[in-house]
Amino acid sequence: MTFINPKTDYAFKRIFGSSESKDILISFLNAMIYDGNPTIEDLEIINPNLPPRVEGLKDTYLDVKAQLADGTLVIIEMQVLNVESFGKRVLYNAAKTYAFQLQKGEGYRMLKPVIALTLTDFEMFQNSDKLISRFVYKEESTNIRYTDNNIELVFVELPKFTKQVDQLETIADKWIYFMKYARTITDVPEIMDSVPEIHKAFDIANQVNLTLDELADIERREMFIYDQQGAIIKAVQEALQQEKLAIARQLLDRLDDETIAQTTGLSIQDVRNLRSK
Repeated sequence: MTFINPKTDYAFKRIFGSSESKDILISFLNAMIYDGNPTIEDLEIINPNLPPRVEGLKDTYLDVKAQLADGTLVIIEMQVLNVESFGKRVLYNAAKTYAFQLQKGEGYRMLKPVIALTLTDFEMFQNSDKLISRFVYKEESTNIRYTDNNIELVFVELPKFTKQVDQLETIADKWIYFMKYARTITDVPEIMDSVPEIHKAFDIANQVNLTLDELADIERREMFIYDQQGAIIKAVQEALQQEKLAIARQLLDRLDDETIAQTTGLSIQDVRNLRSK
């Protein structure tokens, strides 16, 4: 079997946000947000788009949006590319979802909590080794939670997940393994059979169930992501190279070529080319 990549927007929405995905999404959210406890018993998958209700305000397009039985709103995003100001975008989407609940004439007491669950295919918090991070409003020195703490940000950083299939223990482990490796495996691991919702997610992700047009669309989206990742890597490499060259120029009058090369990581030929100029 070949599975579509659940990290692409089309596949993610198909697996977690379609009309047949209710039980899958409940299991996934319980695993990511509530440590695998069956806290969520029911939810409604709703339109993930947040059109502007104020003239000039930016449109917002989410991957999946749901309302839990207690009214809590959960917005879910899968982000592959580490684009500029992404962290601010997450907060903007959460704040917009929270503020736009109210209709004209409704009081603030009608506001329900918002949980923004974000999965990233890159490390957002490089100074932390936590796989799942939660952020809420707290008093800075005493750590007291804000009384009406109605916005929570939950991040799952896929690169920090390093377990192999035989090391999976919790339902969160199994869901994260699905998200990270479904595209690269050819059979549903036996350990997943204990979670019917994950098995169902694999069934939805099975390419045999897609039309040729759907497969072509997914391939185009994946190629776009790969191209963008390549462009980002190239830009970073070029910036590092320019930084090395700038340091080397400052050392030309002080050190020999071999020492400059060892210090900066440039090749001796690069240093010689700089000196010749």
